[in-house]
Amino acid sequence: MLRIAVQSKGRLYEDTMALLAEADIKISSSKRTLLVQSSNFPLEVLYLRDDDIPQSVANGVADIGIVGENEFLERGEDAQIVSRLGFSKCRLALAIPKNVEYHGLEWFNGKKIATSYPNILSQFLKKNQVDAKIHVITGSVEISPGIGLADGIFDIVSSGSTLVSNNLREVETVIKSEALLIGNKNMDDEKLNILNEMLFRFEAVRSAQDKKYVMMNAPKHKLKEIIEVLPGIKSPTIIPLADDEWCSIHTVLDEKRFWEIIGKLKELGAQGILVTPIEKMIL
Repeated sequence: MLRIAVQSKGRLYEDTMALLAEADIKISSSKRTLLVQSSNFPLEVLYLRDDDIPQSVANGVADIGIVGENEFLERGEDAQIVSRLGFSKCRLALAIPKNVEYHGLEWFNGKKIATSYPNILSQFLKKNQVDAKIHVITGSVEISPGIGLADGIFDIVSSGSTLVSNNLREVETVIKSEALLIGNKNMDDEKLNILNEMLFRFEAVRSAQDKKYVMMNAPKHKLKEIIEVLPGIKSPTIIPLADDEWCSIHTVLDEKRFWEIIGKLKELGAQGILVTPIEKMIL
């Protein structure tokens, strides 16, 4: 049995539960109990505060955990990064009142910065030889400049709307963060085998993201030109049709270039283009 530590609430919790569901690992939606076992996979979920997850994994209370990179770096616990999960993306940034003139990091010399991430900030200031005072605060860091508690802040930024609503502007991005799957360094072979199976499922889910399965009919005399347009995984599948002058082409397209490629295919005579979402993709 593998034990995973998961944030008990918030966006990271929601994204984590969605990933487990897409990997067909069924977990009860009830969070009234601290420890919940999957009904169809050798995994149990331990619900914790996000800042407790790195220590729990490092100490072996949990075998693995899903946590924001910002928390993992701040805590500095002796656990390993197993995989970058690509969701819950944000950044840790310095921000100051929007009406203050700013010309560079030297502005922060002699200033007071409010943050919930003193370790990351301290390392950044030391690296850049900035002499500022760090004021540790939990909760609503962004209100600190407005009430005279600090000159600037160092905090998580996602859309930036919170900064705007508090008359702040971002001036320096220090780190970019995403969800990490971290692991204890002393897992036995049985737990590693379960972890590898879970990673296999996660990768199948991630590989399918932003991908579309496309089927079309096309004239054979345009086949070479159409294949040159298609960026498929390896090469498209070509299937003969009852009409000897036509064939069916099946391929996978990235959603970012989807409409651009579809337009070119239509110009080359492709017809009956059918597009379906991909749930899982095994590479």
